[in-house]
Amino acid sequence: MARDLRGFIQLLEDRGQLHRIKTEVDPDLEIAEIANRMLQIGGPGLLFEKVKGSNFPVAVNLMGTVERICWAMKMEKPEELEELGKKLGMLQQPKPPKKLAQAVDFGKILFDVVKAKPGRSFFPPCHQVVVEGEDLDLRQLPLIRPYPGDAGKIITLGLVITKDVETGTPNVGVYRLQLQSKNTMTVHWLSVRGGARHLRKAAQAGKPLEIAIALGVDPLIIMAAATPIPVDLSEWLFAGLYGGSGVQLAKCKTVDLEVPADSEFVLEGTITPGEMLPDGPFGDHMGYYGGVEDSPLIRFHTLTHRQDPIYLTTFSGRPPKEEAMMAIALNRIYTPILRQQVPEITDFFLPMEALSYKAAIISIDKAYPGQAKRAALAFWSALPQFTYTKFVIVVDQDINIRDPRQVVWAISSKVDPSRDVFILPETPFDTLDFASEKIGLGGRMGIDATTKIPPETSHEWGEVLESDPTMAAQVERRWAEYGLGDIAFTEVDPNLFGYDIKL
Repeated sequence: MARDLRGFIQLLEDRGQLHRIKTEVDPDLEIAEIANRMLQIGGPGLLFEKVKGSNFPVAVNLMGTVERICWAMKMEKPEELEELGKKLGMLQQPKPPKKLAQAVDFGKILFDVVKAKPGRSFFPPCHQVVVEGEDLDLRQLPLIRPYPGDAGKIITLGLVITKDVETGTPNVGVYRLQLQSKNTMTVHWLSVRGGARHLRKAAQAGKPLEIAIALGVDPLIIMAAATPIPVDLSEWLFAGLYGGSGVQLAKCKTVDLEVPADSEFVLEGTITPGEMLPDGPFGDHMGYYGGVEDSPLIRFHTLTHRQDPIYLTTFSGRPPKEEAMMAIALNRIYTPILRQQVPEITDFFLPMEALSYKAAIISIDKAYPGQAKRAALAFWSALPQFTYTKFVIVVDQDINIRDPRQVVWAISSKVDPSRDVFILPETPFDTLDFASEKIGLGGRMGIDATTKIPPETSHEWGEVLESDPTMAAQVERRWAEYGLGDIAFTEVDPNLFGYDIKL
C-alpha cells in the first residue's frame, strides 16, 4: 500500500470500509451532518465526489473507528498499539540492558530509528500544480462548516508546520484554521503549543514566521503529529517509527520548510507577529460552541497540489467523532509509557464519553495505604496531555476498567466520600471547559475506589462474592443441555467505540 492518503482510501475500499457518494453535496453543514450520522453507527469512511462550489472531492470519517486507525498505522489489532508504546517508552527512558535478550531488543529499536529517518523527494507529487499570487483563492477549496453557529469555513486535519527562527527546529501540529478571505486564515493554537512558541520567538527577533499547511496526508502522519509524548524526536521521525520507514519530505516552493511529498495540497505563507483577527465561535470537542478569540493571521501566497487532489477533513464535537477514535488508539500507545512513568499503575482508560481526556480510570496493584492517592497525583504529572484531566478514579487491578458496570460498583461499594475523595483547587485548566468558575483555572478530583487496608480503615473488609469454581465449570460444560446453546458468552467488539465489555 502506498504511504499516502490515496493508498489508505484504496485500502478502505478494498476492505469494504469506504462509501462513495456521487450526488452533489454542500460543504456548508450538509457534509458534516451526513458524516456525523455515519460516525454514530460506526459506519464506513465517506468520499464525496461532487461538492458544491469546488472541483475537488472530500474525504471524511476515514478514521472513524479504532479498527481503521490501526490499519492506518499498518496494524491489524489494537493490542499492537501497546507494542508500539513499549518501543517509544524504551526510547524515552532507555536503561542499560541486563540480559542479552534486552540488548538485542534495544538494538532492534535503534535500528528502527535509523529506518525511520525522513527521506527527500526532489520531484514531489505535491508540486504537480502550482497556484500563486492573484490566482490563489482559498474559497475554491471545499472547506466545510460543520455547525450552524460556526463563524465560517475551517481546515481541521491540516499539518501546521513552522520552524524555530533561532534553532531551525521544526514543529508539526494539527490546529484549526478559519477562512478569513481569499488568501488569509486565522490559526487557533494554545499558547503552550509549538507553533505559538515559534511565533513568540519570531516576534522577539523582529521577523515574520514562515508557515506551511499540508492537507490530505497519510493518516499515519496525522497520528504522529497528534502524539504529544515527551520524547525528544521530531514528528517526522515519529511517523517513521509508526510506519516502519521514513517519511518522504519535499522543500516548499517559497518558504524554508519541508512537507510530506505526497500531500494532496500544500499552502505556503507567513504570519506577521501582532497581526490578529477574531477567530470563532466554533463547535468544539466539549460539545459546545467555543468563544471568540483574537488569533494570528496567516497570509498565504502559494498553493501547490497533486493532479486531481482529494481534500481530507473532519470536525469536532460531542463523541463519537474521529478525534475520539484517535484518542482511544493513543490511549493504547500511552499505556506502556505510563506504566514506565508510574510503575504501580497496571492499566488505565480514558472513556470516550468523558471526551477521551477529562476522566481517567486507572487500576493499581495496591500494596500500601495511601497508594491510590499517590497514583492519581503521579498520573496528573506523568504526561503533558493529562494536565487537563479533571477526574481520576483509582480501582484495584481485578476491576475491568473498560466495563462501566464494574467501575460504578467499585465506586459505590468501596468509597466513603469523606475519606476517599480529594480535590486539588485552582490548577491549570482547559480554556474550552466552561465548567470552571475562572477560564483557564479549575479543580481536579481524585477518587480512591480501591479496597481499603489499615490504617485507611479500622475494620475488616468484607469478602467479595464469587461463584463456586467447581459449579461454574459444571454449568459451563452443561450449558447446551439446559437448552441455552443459542445464548453464548460473547464479547462486544472493542474496536467500535473502545469498550471491551464481557456479557
